[in-house]
Amino acid sequence: MPVAWQQLYADRTERMRASDIREILKVTAQPDIISLAGGLPAPELFPVDEYRRAFEWLLETDGPAALQYGPSEGYGPLREFVAERMTRFKMPCSADDVLITNGSQQALDLLGKVFLDPGDAVLVEKPTYLGALQAFNQYQPTFVAVPMDDDGMQVDLVERALSRNGGGRGQHRIKFIYALPNFQNPTGRSMSLERRQRLVELASQHGIPIVEDDPYGELRYEGKHLPTLKSLDRDGTVIYLGTFSKILAPGLRLGWVVGGPEAVEALLHGKQPSDLHTGMAQQMATYLVAKDGFVDRHVEKVKDFYRERRDVMLQAIEEHFPSDAHHTRPAGGLFVWAELPPHIDTRELLLEAIKDKVAFVPGQGFHSDHSGTNTMRLNFSNVPPDLVREGIRRLGSAIHRRLSEKQRTQPRVAI
Repeated sequence: MPVAWQQLYADRTERMRASDIREILKVTAQPDIISLAGGLPAPELFPVDEYRRAFEWLLETDGPAALQYGPSEGYGPLREFVAERMTRFKMPCSADDVLITNGSQQALDLLGKVFLDPGDAVLVEKPTYLGALQAFNQYQPTFVAVPMDDDGMQVDLVERALSRNGGGRGQHRIKFIYALPNFQNPTGRSMSLERRQRLVELASQHGIPIVEDDPYGELRYEGKHLPTLKSLDRDGTVIYLGTFSKILAPGLRLGWVVGGPEAVEALLHGKQPSDLHTGMAQQMATYLVAKDGFVDRHVEKVKDFYRERRDVMLQAIEEHFPSDAHHTRPAGGLFVWAELPPHIDTRELLLEAIKDKVAFVPGQGFHSDHSGTNTMRLNFSNVPPDLVREGIRRLGSAIHRRLSEKQRTQPRVAI
């Protein structure tokens, strides 16, 4: 008798779906497609030689420790390095406040595991990071989506949501606020200083933690750095997520959590049954690569590299997109967000764009309420400037064709 697999799966698996981005990347892996889809760092920037020397030295001098089980909290010297760096960025902490994770994506999963019961609510930006929605979704929450403008999440609406938190019929208790204040994925927007201060103040007043996801914070190409939410936190309200993926090597899957002792211990207890610990070899090698100022020098190189690609994309969009399309102008990060006329469905547009050998990510998946059908995310970090320019030209042509088709098919009104 064959196994009836679908009847055996837990109810939560109904919310576990393939990542839209991962599915698109399968198509765009074809060498002749210009992919503006993935949020991939440029491989030309990976410190291959530094890691090769680090692994060689590590295996020769301390191979058994590198290949052995390690502490669930993470490799001690790496945690010390992260704590010192966070303290330098005005987020004072010690190694005891740091938990090393398999990328910040694992941290998102742990937060869902530790905080969310079915029906609990998470307050998120609209739109927000698709990977966070997927990580939380498997724990069966609801989402309170707060719209954004050019200054980030509209904090006055956060205040309204928190003031009625769980207080009415059919309302669910908000367990935490999830925010990306710096060069947000997917929009590239940054939260203003005034809103950062107010958001931390509101969270403290209501006793609701903030999860600050900051993978792009160091990748600022213009303007002054703004304080992180964690640096504004005075009473342990903010849990901060960081990663080496965007500044060193994403394939090594190294991220970290900085939080108060109670929250970090709860997340540690969630991590232990999942993977025991993050791999020791990559932690030890990354510490050897990153220490002595290398990571700071490398970040400056990365910023110069990406700044050029961002500028090329923005210029090409101005030239090739229709005048009634709107796009963000990020001061850092990896993404530009575009909004087309309301009648353009970017999922349908993607099929046409792929015929022109260019790809992007439709924006609907970044909306917890499945809106945003006329939006798209464009990545500039992983494509050389000439291909960025050509990819936007092709995409602009596909958009103009789509607009022309819509105009032809619209019924004419008799006068």
